[in-house]
Amino acid sequence: MSTSIQTHHSSATALAPAGFASQEPAQYLTFMLAGEIFAIGILAIKEIIEYHSLTEVPMMPASVRGVINLRGAVVPVMDLLARFGRKSSEITKKTCIVIVEVEAMVEDRQERQVIGVVVDAVNEVLDIAPADIEPAPAFGSRIRSDFIHGMGKVRAKFVILLDVNHVLSIDEIADVGGLASAPSDRVNELVAA
Repeated sequence: MSTSIQTHHSSATALAPAGFASQEPAQYLTFMLAGEIFAIGILAIKEIIEYHSLTEVPMMPASVRGVINLRGAVVPVMDLLARFGRKSSEITKKTCIVIVEVEAMVEDRQERQVIGVVVDAVNEVLDIAPADIEPAPAFGSRIRSDFIHGMGKVRAKFVILLDVNHVLSIDEIADVGGLASAPSDRVNELVAA
């Protein structure tokens, strides 16, 4: 599957004062979930792959769809809609897995964890200036406010910018952490099955 990703430059890019890196737009990958537009900072994204069959792992929370074998590594795959407490979307031709890298505490040290995220469709990469990002709403959102980094204003609409380190928190989803630290022989058996 070949996913076309386009970059659109915000008009704020030209208005940002030279030498102020904090005013530079950041890039976000936008994607669809249940008809809503969400985004994740591009620096957390490793790749986008076609959705294919997952290996289900017994006794995982509903938000963990299973695991995939990504070039020899066992990668847990999360269902964001289930994580938000909503019904999962149907799998279609446009469904794909976004591979992200998050920070996790493992045995009192900070480590990077690779996790797949199922999305309905990938849209595009956008540049969003800090001035175009509003704080997360305190109410009215259908997902927890600590999951939201902010609300990006793009073409007169809002895009929900997710905080991947909170949404995909290994601390909150202990079973995913257990999978990551499970004996590799057992996990490899599950993936090979």
